[in-house]
Amino acid sequence: MSPEIEEHICKEAVFERIYNAYSKDLHDYLYYKYGEQFSPNDKAQEAFIKLWDNCKKVTLSKAKSFLFTVANNMMLNEIKHQKIVLKYQQDIPKEHTNESPEFILEKKQFLERYKNVLASLTEEQRVAFLLNKVEGKKHSEIADMLGITQKVVEYRIYSAFNILKKELEGFRLK
Repeated sequence: MSPEIEEHICKEAVFERIYNAYSKDLHDYLYYKYGEQFSPNDKAQEAFIKLWDNCKKVTLSKAKSFLFTVANNMMLNEIKHQKIVLKYQQDIPKEHTNESPEFILEKKQFLERYKNVLASLTEEQRVAFLLNKVEGKKHSEIADMLGITQKVVEYRIYSAFNILKKELEGFRLK
């Protein structure tokens, strides 16, 4: 018998190993792909609950794929649901600062422009770029997470970086 057949996902120790191995990556993937407003932590947890509910149907080798697919579908359903009710609201800072109004305005414009440029990247570029630059994931880790080659990851990060550099060129924040 192969080790996979012997180790059943319904065993708590095996499920715990799966959770420890994939929970952070799953959360990060959902966060960078969809953003905080769609509760990536909740969706990641719900995906693990679905895995537990289906532990007899999902093999150990398919657990990661199952989790990422289920969580991605949950996010898509949430987006469909919230599209009708979501309205973009901008938080107005209520604290006082010693920074000049010009600096504050330029910083605000830079952040807004940065968000817009990030949003204009392809989903593939944005996810790879943020996993690398924000999470500090290595190219090989990202390739493994996304099921692509390391060269593709490098290209996505490089192209995203070049777009950001070009689009944000005019800003000179200190």
